[in-house]
Amino acid sequence: MNYAIFLAGGTGTRTESDVPKQYVRAGGYMMATYAIKPLLECKHIDGVYVVAGDDWTKEIVADAEKAGLNVKKIKGFAMPGVNRQASILSGMTAILRDISKKENIEDVSDKDTVIVHDAARPFLDVKLLNDCYGAISGHDGVMPVISMKDTVYLSENGKTVSKLLDRHKVYAGQAPELFKYKKYYEANVILLPDKIFSINGATEPAIIAGMDIAMINGNEANFKVTTASDLDRFKQLKEEKQ
Repeated sequence: MNYAIFLAGGTGTRTESDVPKQYVRAGGYMMATYAIKPLLECKHIDGVYVVAGDDWTKEIVADAEKAGLNVKKIKGFAMPGVNRQASILSGMTAILRDISKKENIEDVSDKDTVIVHDAARPFLDVKLLNDCYGAISGHDGVMPVISMKDTVYLSENGKTVSKLLDRHKVYAGQAPELFKYKKYYEANVILLPDKIFSINGATEPAIIAGMDIAMINGNEANFKVTTASDLDRFKQLKEEKQ
């Protein structure tokens, strides 16, 4: 089975919005609705688990229904954690609870996968999802990446240049990120109780655990809405399409 975790529990304070950024509306729908749409449409994904606060779950489903999406593919919900990685583990635990009532990881097949996507990335398309699934054979996971166009420098103190990096060896990771469920779950659990709170990217626990993660070409249009200017860009792009 191929599961998806949809992260919609962030607060989005850097966008200076009255509501969390993923619930801002443009072009008739919430940002989260645009982001979950390809997950619900992708033929590879068997079930989607939404990580969000209780005060938003009904609105997520209602807006997706309004958009004509197959909400029956949403199989469960989980509460957000203290940070993004803890939220991912919360979603994985909800999946495991459905697979095994005793939450026994040994009940999970080695072929089961989990893909992680953010509600703050509203421009994902099904093609990138298909590319992820098409590349996982022979690997423990897949991460879309963007190559660097600019010259890249390292600064040890954030004030002066320490050295020049080879931009051909440096990549920016994107979501969604796809993993073999069992190995990735174990890679996260081993970080409990404290180390998981210092994780910045979904693939980081996989790398720490020695998992083999393949890279595929990402999509520059699949940007993450982080700042107020990103939010304005999202609104403009979605309003233009109406």
